[in-house]
Amino acid sequence: MESQHTISNNSSSNSAVSTPPRPLERGLGGEVFLTPEQITLWQSLLAAARHIVITCHRGPDGDAIGSTTALASWLHRHYPEADIHIVAPNIFPDFLKWIPGANEILIYEGHEEEVRPVVEAADLVIMCDHGELKRMATLGDVVRDHPTPRIMIDHHLNPEPDIADLVISRPDLSSTCEVLLRVMLEIEPHPLTPPVREGSKQCTEVTSGNKSLPLRGDLEGSEATSIYTGMMTDTGAFTYASNRPEIYELISILLSCGIDKDKIYRNIFFTYSPNRMKLMGYLLYVKLDVWKKAHTSIMTFTNAERRRFGALNGDTEGFVNLPLQILGMKLSIFLREDTEHPCIRVSLRSVDDFPCNEMAAEFFGGGGHKNAAGGEFWGTMDEAVALAKKAVQKYMTLLKAE
Repeated sequence: MESQHTISNNSSSNSAVSTPPRPLERGLGGEVFLTPEQITLWQSLLAAARHIVITCHRGPDGDAIGSTTALASWLHRHYPEADIHIVAPNIFPDFLKWIPGANEILIYEGHEEEVRPVVEAADLVIMCDHGELKRMATLGDVVRDHPTPRIMIDHHLNPEPDIADLVISRPDLSSTCEVLLRVMLEIEPHPLTPPVREGSKQCTEVTSGNKSLPLRGDLEGSEATSIYTGMMTDTGAFTYASNRPEIYELISILLSCGIDKDKIYRNIFFTYSPNRMKLMGYLLYVKLDVWKKAHTSIMTFTNAERRRFGALNGDTEGFVNLPLQILGMKLSIFLREDTEHPCIRVSLRSVDDFPCNEMAAEFFGGGGHKNAAGGEFWGTMDEAVALAKKAVQKYMTLLKAE
């Protein structure tokens, strides 16, 4: 890209701050999230666009679907003359299909002839929840070869150089949905001050104590639902990467928009099939291998087992977190055969300071966050297990540390 304007804070820390929360003013906690130059570039890129494509990474999760659907809805309202499409590299789990706008997402893999012209017609591409074109697999090749302006909104470390004209990268935040919400709340030039009525669709102020604080921008209830879903799923329902007070200020804003956070939780976690419950029991009883001295566990899942239990897309979501409930466990590794490619998908989860992202990058060509990362291995399951053992041995000092 010819020019790149970047907002980036490469701190990977999500630990609690020692200073007390500041009042909600322009930006959260008084912080100016976007510079005037960034706002001008954002507005100029969008004002000039007539065919906008919003993308995410391959294997979309709640943060990817939440951020893309919220952004698409917000753009539809602010730029009604633009043609806006969400294009996902491949299918996403069934338990995310209830998210407002998810039914309109175009799937690239398996529909290339139909979807490629949509991408190639774009005069602006907005990439959510990833900082590397390769994370979109073959869709990334199409975007790379299509010379059009790009915006990147993400929270992962080390975005690809020159990936976009406008890079909004905040690895210190919990999720891409949090980044997007911060952008939405600042992007409007004037604060909106009408009072919020119970059951109203738009959120224009939030109450803090006895004060009504105006927000920048406007937010539909459906957009707030999508954003909360992404924030919730990318923090394990706020059990990691979620110690900053500002996160809960943002949640109060979303609640003021009328979201039902309890229903959102049920929509994500209480929609399992009987086969999934049986599969979970099988994996925990038969396939879970605990390496006590390393405070590590590993589970494997083959396509033969997938067929045996009639597992649906997304049925293994969250399984990698279960072994962390074992006393003293620091690292959980979940290896599963991919359904579309001859490779092993790798999921890593940890607690405290163990760096999953470093292990994923070093051994599995992946990355992510300190406590949640992933990658892949092109080979057999036995070879993947052997590589996982090698990785654990390399990080044994950290795993054994009290």
